[in-house]
Amino acid sequence: MRIVEIIAYPISYLIAEKDQVRLGIGKAIKRDAVIVKVTTESGLVGYGESHHGRSPGAIAHLTNTTLRQLVTGMEATDVVGIWKRIYKMQLSSHGMGSATSMAMSGIDQALWDIRGKAVGWPIYRLLGGSNRPIPAYAGGVALGFGSPESLVDSAHELIQKGYKSIKIRVGDKVERDSDRIRTIRKNIGDKISILTDANTNYTTADVRSILPILVDNKVDWLEEPFPPHDYRSYQTAANLSAIPLAAGENHYTRFEFNRLIEDKAVTIIQPDISKTGGLTEALRIASIASAYKLHIHPHTSMTGINMAATIHFLSAIENSGYFEADVSKNNLFRDELVTSPYSLEKDGTVRPIDKPGIGIEVDEDFIAKHPVIDGPMYV
Repeated sequence: MRIVEIIAYPISYLIAEKDQVRLGIGKAIKRDAVIVKVTTESGLVGYGESHHGRSPGAIAHLTNTTLRQLVTGMEATDVVGIWKRIYKMQLSSHGMGSATSMAMSGIDQALWDIRGKAVGWPIYRLLGGSNRPIPAYAGGVALGFGSPESLVDSAHELIQKGYKSIKIRVGDKVERDSDRIRTIRKNIGDKISILTDANTNYTTADVRSILPILVDNKVDWLEEPFPPHDYRSYQTAANLSAIPLAAGENHYTRFEFNRLIEDKAVTIIQPDISKTGGLTEALRIASIASAYKLHIHPHTSMTGINMAATIHFLSAIENSGYFEADVSKNNLFRDELVTSPYSLEKDGTVRPIDKPGIGIEVDEDFIAKHPVIDGPMYV
């Protein structure tokens, strides 16, 4: 079952002004993604998602040139061997670092999709997991820097749908962040978990100021207050409060996660299977975290491919945490590119799709109608 073709498609669409969300990294004006299609000599086709890295054309080009030539002709079932080859030839020395990690993630997902289809099993079963409920929180590019009142309305809508946990964006001015947190907690009560995400836009002084507010309002974690490489600031912040720090969506491969975990500052571990090297590498990261009794709460990427695959992953590891459900408005990559990637149960949980492979169908006409749009995703 050799690989005969690999094609990466960079795709985009503009976000309507009414649906644009402002976060610590700017206002989202479009959505980007990279869809990877792998075909075998027997005709089996698998799909994966590479994170766009805010440069979807570049990630796709890397896949369509260097990585495709490295992998074509290898056995599609040999996910470990393919990962090792890309690591040796492109990632470990003189390569493109995180770009390679993102590009290979889409290939790896597509290969797992093929493996499942080849034996007629969903990925969670292939990985030794079970079809069990996974708690979900309301996340994605949503609940940004709106007025406290508008955020309360959005939170109530999500709670009515069944969510028991919601994530709100911080990383604005500390005073405004504090006002939003207090208002939301006051209006939704203590039974709903609140998570916060600063999108790397805090200083250590900001964190020192916001932590008492997070404690008083029973916030469960503070995600990415700093850039991923700023290990010293994470260590400083970890000593200021008992509020857990979360990170990982911008860390790549088990080698970076090994340091993140060993530093003991971050205890909420958030790999993204479209960034960190695919399912093959995410399984290794989960094993490292398991040795430290830490749970995995993956970051979710742009499309339903990643979302469905992430639930399979969570259903197959012993230290699974939350699934990040995408509650952004009018996400065409979730609603139109693919068949439904998940559904929320009344108790706020999700389950993996019980179909071969990742379990979703991809609309290639949608891909053709949404070519990449150059320029920044956030402004």
